[in-house]
Formats: sequence, C-alpha cells, structure tokens
Amino acid sequence: MNHINVTINGRQYRMACEEGQEIRLLKLAESLEQRIETLRGKFGEIGDARLTVMAALTVCDELVDANARIRGLEEELVKLRDVRTAAADRAKATQTAVANALNAAAERIERTTQVLNRTIGGGVAIG
Repeated sequence: MNHINVTINGRQYRMACEEGQEIRLLKLAESLEQRIETLRGKFGEIGDARLTVMAALTVCDELVDANARIRGLEEELVKLRDVRTAAADRAKATQTAVANALNAAAERIERTTQVLNRTIGGGVAIG
C-alpha cells in the first residue's frame, strides 16, 4: 500500500491506495475539492461539514444518474444483440432458401436438357 496526501476542503488527509493509483486518487480529491469550492461560491461560508456533505451528495446524484444510464444502455445492448442474432438467423435461412432454389433450378435444367437430348435423338447433345 502506498500513501499520499490529498487536500479536501482546505485540509490535508493522508490516504492509502494501491500502487499505481496515486494519480487517480489525487484527481478524485481535486474533483471533490473543486465541487466544494463551487458550492462555497454559490452558498458562501455555510460550514465545512455542510459543504462537504453537499459535494458528496452531488457526486452521489451524478453516480445514480450514470448508473441508470448504464443500465439503460446495457438493456439496449441486449436488445440490439437479439436483433442482430435474429437478422443473422434470417440471413442464414434466406441463404439456404436461395441455395435450395438454385439447386432445384439446376436439376430442372438438367432434366430438361436430358429430355431435349432424347427428343432430338441422335442429334448433337445440348449441355
């Protein structure tokens, strides 16, 4: 575990974090500090604890909204995957039907050619 100092609401806190996460933790602390400063600008000096709680609530609000959007996008992704699967199944069925139709047409042409060859008799074979 590594330790770094972060500043939140003008106060320094020593925080533990996993190795390699120091910059991320600093950016998170800076983001919270910036939110607190924004709220301080709107509401003035209403108390450190209250400003910190308000900033935390705005972060939670954004997180709840983001999670709702993620769930909506995940549901949409499932639907799109289902549509893609259905389209692929239809394409495969169409491909099979076309292949079967071509094979049937080739067989009819072959039979017609054989009938014509027998009808013409000893003439030149067609096909």
